[in-house]
Amino acid sequence: MLKIVVCVSGGGTNLQAIIDGVADGSIRNTKIAGVICNNAGAYALKRAENSGIPAFCISPKSFGSRTEFNDAFLQKLDELNPDLIVLAGFLVILPEKMIERYRDRIINIHPSLIPSFCGTGYYGLKVHEAALSRGVKVTGATVHYVDEGTDTGRIIAQKAVEVLEGDTPEILQRRVMEQAEWKILPEAIDKIAAEHE
Repeated sequence: MLKIVVCVSGGGTNLQAIIDGVADGSIRNTKIAGVICNNAGAYALKRAENSGIPAFCISPKSFGSRTEFNDAFLQKLDELNPDLIVLAGFLVILPEKMIERYRDRIINIHPSLIPSFCGTGYYGLKVHEAALSRGVKVTGATVHYVDEGTDTGRIIAQKAVEVLEGDTPEILQRRVMEQAEWKILPEAIDKIAAEHE
């Protein structure tokens, strides 16, 4: 059984895709051990609660320094002892100590086809704004392993999504989530779970 912890910052739509995938069996041999969120007001915490998944809010605002926050975050992860950490819209730079400790056991979903529109500063709507201003006809999403760089880890899965005439960043963001993110993130977890057996 692959034990995962999902880290989120916002609404948790990718978290919901994972919860649904585990529930309907499309993500096999996987248990969500916990959800960690850095934002007390995030709807993702409610999604976890509604599904009976232990959820923890660890916010940098609650700590005197970044180091204290990083230590608390790492301590909670170690307590949950996951086989895999899934960053599903988690807008926190991971401490290097965590990347070292969980090397090749952290994956992230990014809303573009890496290496396009990725790296420092490219997150959320900013990615879709950049894609539209560049005039690309195809965008998409990427699931990749996390290393010390920003969006530089080994790619696990990608899915392309067409950019349509009249797209706004919000409309494009929604299409990328529906057609790519919510499909390839559960598929990637299922694939890792199959290898973990």
